[in-house]
Amino acid sequence: MIAYRAMVDVPQELVAHLSRLLAAERRALGTRRGTRALSCGKQALLVLVWFRKNENIELLAAGFGVSRATGYRYVAEGRRVLAAQAPDLHEALQQVAEAGWAYVILDGSLIGTDRCAETTTSVKGKQIDAWYSGKHRRPGGNIQAFMRPDGAPIWVSDVMPGHLHDLTCAEQQQILAAACWAASQLHLPTLADSGYEGAGQGIHTPYKQPADGRALAADNRAYNTLLRAQRAPGERGFALLKRGWKALQHVTASPTTIGEIARSALVLTTLLYDRQPQPC
Repeated sequence: MIAYRAMVDVPQELVAHLSRLLAAERRALGTRRGTRALSCGKQALLVLVWFRKNENIELLAAGFGVSRATGYRYVAEGRRVLAAQAPDLHEALQQVAEAGWAYVILDGSLIGTDRCAETTTSVKGKQIDAWYSGKHRRPGGNIQAFMRPDGAPIWVSDVMPGHLHDLTCAEQQQILAAACWAASQLHLPTLADSGYEGAGQGIHTPYKQPADGRALAADNRAYNTLLRAQRAPGERGFALLKRGWKALQHVTASPTTIGEIARSALVLTTLLYDRQPQPC
């Protein structure tokens, strides 16, 4: 193999923050000094390079002078300590309400994976690939997320198999119940797309075209236009997560790790976003 110099576009403060988390983790595990191949700072850098560039871990580990197994173990440890910093759903919604935002945006996204052999039974009683999304025509895991009106992500769910629809995932993970609670107790409604139709009170979705082909009423069309305009910035949330951290664009590990990777990306995105000047 040939070694070469490279750079990663993350601030030093982010490396220092992750380094402190890793140091706390080592103290909690009772790790003795001098028994690790890399310092906390070097391990933090290795983890952030993987998140930012999604490089092959074996090659990345070799660049840091550690074995393939150590590289995988260090990346997994970094994911774990970052994901542990992600907020609880009710806590995240309450923070948004206390900050004075008028609503939140709920959306789902498919995180691509390699094909998985796991099967399940569909609603029609047929055997199907559990992690294959018929809508996207590729395997992946379903992740749900809440965004602020400016598009900043505030919470992401655990992963569910890609064959499930957004509404099903939101129901099974009690996301809809939390959204209804936020609307009733925090006066914080949720805006969502038509995939969440019938989600319940406090969750606003667009009107669908009548099945008989009739045109929507003028007031319903106006409502849909306003809802789309308010929801549009929410598309930025997954863009910040997936484009900022390429490890979330396509996961080659077990798809069950997607939730942990997504929560880690959320924590990193929040740390970066809070450093940037916000518009008045």
